[in-house]
Amino acid sequence: VQLVESGGGLVQPGGSLRLSCAASGFTLDHYAVGWFRQAPGKEREGVACITSSDNSTYYPDSVRGRFTISRDNAKNSAYLSMNRLTPDDAAVYYCEADDLDYYCSGYGFYIDNYGVNYRGKGTLVTVSS
Repeated sequence: VQLVESGGGLVQPGGSLRLSCAASGFTLDHYAVGWFRQAPGKEREGVACITSSDNSTYYPDSVRGRFTISRDNAKNSAYLSMNRLTPDDAAVYYCEADDLDYYCSGYGFYIDNYGVNYRGKGTLVTVSS
């Protein structure tokens, strides 16, 4: 049972990247999925969340309009599409899955001690020219 992120890498400012979060051992469709990031020396920042019941999405102001979270149930995966990237977006990006939609609506994806069911090991995004 695990979540595995992929798709990170080096991108120029203003560029785009799509991160993937693949689940194995459980059905991701039954879970709310969130993405958060953490840069060296900085606190965790939740960047996107999608509920299980109706695919409602949640974003902080810092990424709203630039980031899009989605899921593909056939692939048992979720995605984070990121556009107009800036150096401030550089971080390790993690995905999480929780069996309660409150993880999204209660902004549990913002905090580290929510007690989420599953968390991946992260993928590094570097934004530099």
